[in-house]
Amino acid sequence: MVNIGQFNRLTVTKLVNFGVYLEAGEHDNILLPRRDVPPDCKVGDKLHVFIYHDSEDRLIATTRRPLAMVGDTRLLKVKDTGPFGAFLDWGLDKDLLVPFGQQRRPMEVGYSYVVHLYIDEYTERVVASSKLNHFLSETADQFQANQEVDLLICQRTDIGYKAVINQTHLGVIFTADLLQPLKIGEKLKGYIKQIRPDGKIDLSLQLQGQEVRDQLSDLILEHLRTHGGVSDLTDKSTPEDIYSQYQVSKGNYKKAIGGLYKRRLIHIEKDCIRLTN
Repeated sequence: MVNIGQFNRLTVTKLVNFGVYLEAGEHDNILLPRRDVPPDCKVGDKLHVFIYHDSEDRLIATTRRPLAMVGDTRLLKVKDTGPFGAFLDWGLDKDLLVPFGQQRRPMEVGYSYVVHLYIDEYTERVVASSKLNHFLSETADQFQANQEVDLLICQRTDIGYKAVINQTHLGVIFTADLLQPLKIGEKLKGYIKQIRPDGKIDLSLQLQGQEVRDQLSDLILEHLRTHGGVSDLTDKSTPEDIYSQYQVSKGNYKKAIGGLYKRRLIHIEKDCIRLTN
């Protein structure tokens, strides 16, 4: 069985002057064009090849690695648009189609979008979609708080950013938990902040918990002691200013100074915080 949109290990069955043919089971033999044929290739060799449809809608093989495969979620750039949708550059001769119905918003030439690759059930061709919630779950119960995960930033929202988690789920990084400005398509490590009662996933770019806040509280107190007992970083300061000083999110900073205030170690004023003594 040949897996379209994936790498397959197929046997060479015939040599021709324009390439070699590979055994493809239920499909007709698949051509590997001459430019991709390894030196000294012979009948019976097994080759590691990627299978997709060419511009004439025939299955074809290549030894080149595309920028994404079926099941992947990646940032890809629009090369062209046409009557059926947008066409993305995925590193192969034939561009990757995103049908109009699979575009979260109309795609424009020259811009890049995070898309998920899948097999269209009617045409059996590899296509892509920017409607990620159709393919990735937005709820989960298998994650644990403070679990490290791989993130792909995929969408800006009114409350922060949506991110792809481990290529399988979608979660949210709230604005208060940002460490620095993020870019769509950016890959970075993150952490599960919490699983909400409805199963939705909140994310953080740093570890959470009392131990982390205690360490931050110590840093804040030390900073105050070495700067005359005053700091102009308050709970109203920008996430960028807070990150520049402490490399933490605004949310964690607010919790830390709130804890110091409750312990009567600082005063929180309109434009600064001060040591109580």
